[in-house]
Amino acid sequence: MEAPRLFVVKKDGRREQYNRDKVLSGLRRACEKRPVSEAQMEEVVASIERELFARGESEVSGKLIGEKLMESLKKVDEVAYVRFASVYRDFRDVASFRAELEGLLAK
Repeated sequence: MEAPRLFVVKKDGRREQYNRDKVLSGLRRACEKRPVSEAQMEEVVASIERELFARGESEVSGKLIGEKLMESLKKVDEVAYVRFASVYRDFRDVASFRAELEGLLAK
């Protein structure tokens, strides 16, 4: 039995097949030199995949995947979350980065 195919709709409208390794690679970069195990990262990705496939849709936005990853990282390791968010949200200046940190600290 073949697993259902899932396509990711990128910001520019392109569609590409969901790639688990690409998601894990982004997590590994964010978690580099942090106390986050490979098993924890695998579980984050597996949890997000279960949620995405349960939707029953053939396409999801890249934004949704990024937001789900940030939500999970915030619970696992706040420094890894900030690293991921800084790349994902493409902060343009220190003020926007600071606003994100202040929001994290307020919670």
